Amino acid sequence: MAIKVIAQRRELKIGKNPGVKKFVMRPDLYISLHEKKVFSEAATRSGISVGVLKAAWDAAGEVIRAWATEGHSVPLPGLGTMRFGVRSKAVEELEKVKTSLITTRRIIFTPSVDVKDELKNTSIQITCLDEDGTVLKRVTSDDEGDIEDNEDENENENQNENQNQGGSGSSGSGNSGDSGNSGNSGSQTPTIPTLTISRSGSGSSAVTVGGNAVNSGSQIAAGTEVALSVTPAEGQTPTATLNGTSVTLTESDGTYTGTFQMPDGNATLVINSGSTGGGGGVDQN
Repeated sequence: MAIKVIAQRRELKIGKNPGVKKFVMRPDLYISLHEKKVFSEAATRSGISVGVLKAAWDAAGEVIRAWATEGHSVPLPGLGTMRFGVRSKAVEELEKVKTSLITTRRIIFTPSVDVKDELKNTSIQITCLDEDGTVLKRVTSDDEGDIEDNEDENENENQNENQNQGGSGSSGSGNSGDSGNSGNSGSQTPTIPTLTISRSGSGSSAVTVGGNAVNSGSQIAAGTEVALSVTPAEGQTPTATLNGTSVTLTESDGTYTGTFQMPDGNATLVINSGSTGGGGGVDQN
């Protein structure tokens, strides 16, 4: 499997060097799959009938839509989480706050660790074309596979400032030929780290900050204390790791609790609420 990309030479009309010819990359998209094909393939892999799968998927879709519109970050099993958000203009005076400041409504998808790993490990095949579409060469990527974090609310805050100061919120005026030209020469608000939460096991768990629940994909300022509570199934011992390092959990009346400080960068918290045996990083004293 590979992601296919087209790099075609064209003359740039805007940017720092108009008239210069550069190779500009774009995805080589496949045709859209029909949902019948997706259900058919899933039925083949699971042994569940297409009708049952579709009924379950439709029911899950209704739940996701209902909860997302209530302000929840809703898990999409096997994929990640989805939530709704807005882009808006910023104002200083209370009297000016009104719904007309909202410019767009957003659907924000935060992929799971497994999905990110799948993308990271997928090669990229680049086909180079000239202006007329003639193939010049084909290359396979040897990049590090870094994954860009999904859009978050901090980006919305940056855009608020740009719009309030007369900026357009554009990143390079759509000129994909000038690499690294974001169109903003001024300083930007530092990005707040994002916490990705991955859960497994038959027990239950909760992650909170100041008593408020934290969902996967939430932004948490560096140095903030994050609390973790895990209730495993009977006879099982939970574990938790933050960026691969064990989080110490203390048991009391069958519930394991612990805390950690949010690091400077993005972090991944992995909670296993149902592992058996000894508990790597678990303090039962």
